Amino acid sequence: MENLLSTKGEFKVVPESYILPPEDRPGNTKVPLCDTIPVIDFKGKQAKLVHQIIHASKEFGFFQLVNHGIEEKLLQDVLEVSKEFFELPVEDKASFISDDPMKSCKIFTSIDYPREDVHYWRDVLRHPCHPLEEHIQFWPQKPAKYRDVVGAFTAEVRKLSVCLLDLISKGLGLEPGYFQDKAELLEAQLMAINHYPPCPDPSLTLGLPKHADANLISFILQEMDGLQVLKDEQWLALKPVPNAFVVNIGHILHIISNGKLKSAEHRVVTNKNLLRTTISIFIYPSHSCQVEPATVLTNDDNPPLYRAFIVKDFLGTFMVDTYQRKPPLDRYMLQS
Repeated sequence: MENLLSTKGEFKVVPESYILPPEDRPGNTKVPLCDTIPVIDFKGKQAKLVHQIIHASKEFGFFQLVNHGIEEKLLQDVLEVSKEFFELPVEDKASFISDDPMKSCKIFTSIDYPREDVHYWRDVLRHPCHPLEEHIQFWPQKPAKYRDVVGAFTAEVRKLSVCLLDLISKGLGLEPGYFQDKAELLEAQLMAINHYPPCPDPSLTLGLPKHADANLISFILQEMDGLQVLKDEQWLALKPVPNAFVVNIGHILHIISNGKLKSAEHRVVTNKNLLRTTISIFIYPSHSCQVEPATVLTNDDNPPLYRAFIVKDFLGTFMVDTYQRKPPLDRYMLQS
């Protein structure tokens, strides 16, 4: 419990254990909000929509999705109930505070807090959410509407993810229903509520360090800026669009596409005056699923760039490599 930022009250200075080495700090250089990361209208004509999604996924690994069909009220409700959870008294959250890797629904500051030299400026509530009936009974019962609102939200995002991946499969030239027919590719779904308290000096620390996601695809719901994407060795500050989902490509989809789609590195900066709450949904394959470049995308002229692997093994090496600041995909690359 003492590790959580949200239980410590207001900070006047950044604690030493959160001050990054000089080379890792964001510093005082202002990264302006950019309009270059595509905003895609999901109600557009399919051919144009597929082209836009594939182009954004190749160029940036990120895009924002509007008119996605999930009601604005549900989006606002899930953000509200997420903020309410972190505002609960400590005793109402205590049962979820854990560093046990086997606990499915838990609050933590970092997965590897005891081993970290420096910590990041975030608390997170994370839990699985598919199949809903297997997990919802382990979710918080306070606030009273948490289970109903989050259950409805995660079910809608899952439908959206299936539709979006179907369009991606079309754009890549995969066989129809590639992801739906291989159900193990979409088996797992995690939700994370990220709680970034105001930070006395945002130049010294980060909410999340530079990383790319290990999963298939991610959906982020946010109200204010803080997310930055790395492109051509420059940070781009993503400009929030009301009621949009930020969508980013994960390592698994990068590999299935044989490197055609980009799993972009990104980070989260802190805010001196404002609390920032975001909601992330991560779509993962099952732990036993074998992943490799799609056969239809490889031939003599375009050989596979990565060897086949089991997801459980990849997630294990991903954590080790990320902790040691090694590119997690390097060990799976085939030699040319």
